[in-house]
Amino acid sequence: MSKSRHTEAQIITALKQVEAGRTAEDVAREQGVSKHTIYAWKAKYGGMEVSEAEEVKHLRDENSRLKKLVADLSLDKDMLQSVIRKNSLGS
Repeated sequence: MSKSRHTEAQIITALKQVEAGRTAEDVAREQGVSKHTIYAWKAKYGGMEVSEAEEVKHLRDENSRLKKLVADLSLDKDMLQSVIRKNSLGS
């Protein structure tokens, strides 16, 4: 996934402007994104405060890190089980 050039605070501020009555097109132009990006942000961050959005980002990052850790440990386990099988067959 590509890194956003906009912080969660900037995204939430843009969404609050749309909620306050500005058009998505105007806010999008000001932020340098398409109006479709504004709608994607709304689907992802709609109704959140900045602290909540930052917490969600932190949890997603941690989840990604943990998934990689589980994958690495699964490979280690498979390798060790293979060595054990070879050793038990050779004995």
